[in-house]
Amino acid sequence: MAQPLFPADQETRQWAMFLHLSLLAGLLVPGAGFVLPIVLWQLKKNELPGIDAHGKVVANWIVSALIYGVISGMLVFVLVGLPLLGVLGLLTLIFPIIGAIKANEGELWVYPLSIRVFP
Repeated sequence: MAQPLFPADQETRQWAMFLHLSLLAGLLVPGAGFVLPIVLWQLKKNELPGIDAHGKVVANWIVSALIYGVISGMLVFVLVGLPLLGVLGLLTLIFPIIGAIKANEGELWVYPLSIRVFP
């Protein structure tokens, strides 16, 4: 079991969980899955220092998913892109849920396959 990387009080854990789950807002409102996490991160990172690390993880996944989506979209023409888009769609659902569960437990979970744009 991973050790907590920051001392998390209940409020920090709750907001970190919301931050990860906000990636799923795009299922309801197009584009909200990109905007809402960034807004939450920027609003809470100074108030709750533990949120900054979670915000970077989420922002790195947003950038990574966009890059993977563009590459997979281009590969659709050679028929490899369709399965890749399917896998990317599943990962975009699964990773935020796992991240939210870990955040609620006070742990920082870095999404696998995520490109580290924000260190």
